[in-house]
Amino acid sequence: MLQFFGVDFLDLWRGQLSLRRINVLVGSLLNQPGRSALAAAVDESAVWSDSEHLLAQVSDALELSNWLFYQANSSEDAEAPPAPTPMRRPGQEDVEPVQPTYASTDEVVDFFTRMNSL
Repeated sequence: MLQFFGVDFLDLWRGQLSLRRINVLVGSLLNQPGRSALAAAVDESAVWSDSEHLLAQVSDALELSNWLFYQANSSEDAEAPPAPTPMRRPGQEDVEPVQPTYASTDEVVDFFTRMNSL
């Protein structure tokens, strides 16, 4: 508190600082931009800034987009690469990626045939 706000905790015992004021100061410390050690101790995801979280989302979306493009434009007999796994973020538990299932060619043709006959 002394480093950020110039407030000494001993002022609480001296009667110059209230518990409400300490609560407000701690709350504002948690909302400070950057890598606050207090925020990281309370919430592990605070280790990364908002910009880093957004960059991870962009990276995941780009990898998925490239993978889907490759899947759509490769021949059926080519070996498909595994689906990309999302970048691990602080404070997030590891989750197994879900393998997508695709409709067969006959199912797609049947779907469009039924849509065309409506």
